[in-house]
Amino acid sequence: MGDAKRKIIIVDDVKFHLLSLKESLKKQYDIYPAQSLDELLDILKTVEPDMILLDINMPEKDGFEILDVLKSIDVYSDIPVMFLTSQRDKEAVIKGMRAGAVGFINKPFSDANIIERIETELDPELREKRIPVILAVDDNLSTLKSINTLLCNEYKVCTLPKPEHLKELLKTITPDLFLLDCNMPVLSGFDLIPIIRNFPEHHDTPIIFLTSEGTMDNVYVALERGACDFLVKPIDEEMLRSKLSQHLKEFITLRQIRACLSHQFKS
Repeated sequence: MGDAKRKIIIVDDVKFHLLSLKESLKKQYDIYPAQSLDELLDILKTVEPDMILLDINMPEKDGFEILDVLKSIDVYSDIPVMFLTSQRDKEAVIKGMRAGAVGFINKPFSDANIIERIETELDPELREKRIPVILAVDDNLSTLKSINTLLCNEYKVCTLPKPEHLKELLKTITPDLFLLDCNMPVLSGFDLIPIIRNFPEHHDTPIIFLTSEGTMDNVYVALERGACDFLVKPIDEEMLRSKLSQHLKEFITLRQIRACLSHQFKS
C-alpha cells in the first residue's frame, strides 16, 4: 500500500471551476468540492483536510468572510488556507494574509503551478524552517540560560554572550527577533542596533530590549534607534511571551505579505 493521499477541500461557487480543478488534482490528492460555507462545514465534520483552496469572490459569503469563520473555530483554525483568485490588487493580498491565509494562487493557473504551491506549503521540512528564531544577546550567562529554558519549546533560541561577535554570527543565521541587553562590555545593546539594521534582511526585524536598567532615558534611546519594545528584568515570563508573540506575528505577517506580493505581481 502506498502512502495515503493528502486531502484538499476546494471551495468555489462555480461548479465548472470545482470540476475542472478536481480533475487537475485528483491524481495527487483526495479532493472534496464545496460551493458554500455550509457545504464546507459539512465536509469538515467528517474530513480532516491538509489544506483548503478558497475562492474569494462568492455570492453569499466571500472568501475573506469564510476564512474569518474558520479562524474563529478552534478545531479548524490551523488548517492552511490558500486563496484562489483573479484579484491582483495589493489590498486583497494584505487583507488575506493578515486574516491568516498562507498564500494566493492566481487564476488562470497551470496544473504544475498549483501543485507546486500546494506541495511547498505542505512540505514538513519547510514548515519546520518556519519556527521563529530568537537571538538573545546578553553578557550574563545565567540570563541567557533562563531565556533559552523559557522559550525553547516554542522557538528556536540562539544565544550570544559576546556582543562583539554579532556581525559574524548574522552571516550564518537569520533571526526573526532580537532580545538585547542594554549595558554589555565592548558593545552595548544600543551599539548593536545599527549593526543589525545594516543587514538588508533585518531592516525591520523586531528588536526588544531586556534590561535591568529601565530608565526613561534608556527606553527613549532604544525606541528612537529602532527597537520595538523594552522589557525590564527580572523577566516576567507571561509578559515576555506576550510581547514575543505580538511582535513576531506582526513581523512574520509583513514578511508573508511581501513574499506573496512579489509572487503575485511576478506571475
